[in-house]
Parts: sequence; structure tokens; C-alpha cells
Amino acid sequence: MKGGNLGRYFTADFKVKVVERMLAGESVSRLSQEVQVRCQTLYRWRAAYQKEGLEGLARSRGRPPGPSRRNRPAAPPVGEERIRALERKVGQQALVIDFLQRACKRVKESRQRSKEAGGTASMERSRP
Repeated sequence: MKGGNLGRYFTADFKVKVVERMLAGESVSRLSQEVQVRCQTLYRWRAAYQKEGLEGLARSRGRPPGPSRRNRPAAPPVGEERIRALERKVGQQALVIDFLQRACKRVKESRQRSKEAGGTASMERSRP
């Protein structure tokens, strides 16, 4: 079935009748065409009915809470996420500091070698 169920509202009584027909063994695709409701929606109604009974079908409009939302691990508290982000930042900064310290050490060593006898000397800055 093309299109969708946008803007349509189905009563709990209607949903129960359709689900009972599904549970009785009627073809879901044929039932979908007859009542003009997508198969995916019919399967969702059946699952809600089997899990929660009439209450599962009596929900108000909007997206029902799906299993992916309920079974998802709880998000860490904001403070913990902030701590992890800051720890990552500290680790990155430690790498940069280590790199810069090694670079400074090499520059210092190369200057010391150039001041020795026979080394290539660099010109010192002139003072104004």
C-alpha cells in the first residue's frame, strides 16, 4: 500500500478488531489493503496488543515507545560525559606538550653543537 497513515486516527476498538483478525490467521497484506493501513503499522498494533493488551492500543497519537528506546542503556549523567570529554582533551594536550618538549630539546642540542669549535655558527641578534 502506498502513501501512509498520516493524519488518520484509529480508535482502540478498530485496532482491536483488526488485531484479532490477524491473530485468527487472516493474511496481513490482504487485511492491510482492506483497512488501508500499512502492514508495518498492523504488526506494531499486534505487538502492542500482545504485550500490553487493550492499553497498548489505547495510546494517544504520536510515536509509541518502541523496544529500542526502552532497552537502550541509560545515558551517562551529564557530569560523567563532561569528565570523559575533559579527560580526552587532557590526553591530547599531554601529547602536544611531549612533542613540543622534544622539539625544544633538539633545537637546544643543535645550538650547543654549533657553538663548539668547528661548528657552524649562527649569528647572534644585534641589539638596538
